[in-house]
Amino acid sequence: MNEVIQVEKDYLSLLCKDDSDHYFCPLKSKVIFMLNISVKDETSRLRTVVLGTAESFGGIPALEEAYDPKSKQHIQADTYPKEDDLIDEMNKVVDLLKHYDVEVFRPEIITNYNQVFARDIGFVIDQTFVRPQILENRHEEINGIRYLVEKINPDQILEASDGVRMEGGDVMPWNDYLFVGYSESTDFNKYLVSRTNEKGVDFLRTHFPHRKVKAFELKKSDDNPYENALHLDCCFQPVGLDQAIIYKGGFKNVADYEFLVNYFGKDKIIEITKEEMYDMNSNVFSISPEVVISEQSFSRLNGLLKDRGFKVETVKYSETSKMEGLLRCTTLPLLRD
Repeated sequence: MNEVIQVEKDYLSLLCKDDSDHYFCPLKSKVIFMLNISVKDETSRLRTVVLGTAESFGGIPALEEAYDPKSKQHIQADTYPKEDDLIDEMNKVVDLLKHYDVEVFRPEIITNYNQVFARDIGFVIDQTFVRPQILENRHEEINGIRYLVEKINPDQILEASDGVRMEGGDVMPWNDYLFVGYSESTDFNKYLVSRTNEKGVDFLRTHFPHRKVKAFELKKSDDNPYENALHLDCCFQPVGLDQAIIYKGGFKNVADYEFLVNYFGKDKIIEITKEEMYDMNSNVFSISPEVVISEQSFSRLNGLLKDRGFKVETVKYSETSKMEGLLRCTTLPLLRD
């Protein structure tokens, strides 16, 4: 586990670096423990994670302020989630993660600001924390986890340059690959729900040359949640050691879907329906290759996972899903085995 000790930013440049996880500060004459980060895939045993927060999340936004079609739908239907319900759902996930001895960090509260979906504001690939350029009206969210980012070795932080757009929901390290959901320029410039662009894919190829970056164009709609794959994890996710959940209709090109089916093998794939995609069935979250957290209402998916030997821990997360995100979307893994 990580022991995080608050230190002033000014001292970071004075640290005497070596190959360990801690450094000696001559001015303070004490050892300062840095935050250990490493994520090589989607399912290895989880040790440290950031879970978003719904505290002071800003309430119901105006329709024109919503930036995904499912939120718009619930705003119009007067069924948008309430803060207390979201907090309760997320606290249950904290309890479950701690039951599995996972270290859980939460963002510092930014008043009247939605910080539920921690996945998009940063992500770890191997031993690198990537700070992406994300949607303009979410740019303050990184401040909620700044206290953690400042505990990461600066040599392990990679910041996306101007014009490079990507969000963590679109980026999945898996074995030798880096799977990335994206939109080409026509769709990226047309749809607010297009969150990762071609420059984002190129950026990842440049900075992670040891990985095979495989990019998939996603289907987008600003108005119809049944026709929108907001991120890659809204239509696809690996589970276990060699299996995956997938929704064919989330991919703009059938060839991309077929690549994944061929890569994993048809017998290793769980296909979900359009309705199940809408409910966020592919957005489960793995604690380990054997243990998956899922929404309690996903009866068919949960049964199939159990039939394949998974231990499925279920939670109520249906209010969170009304904002077009679920378990993977609300988590930012920092350390897996």
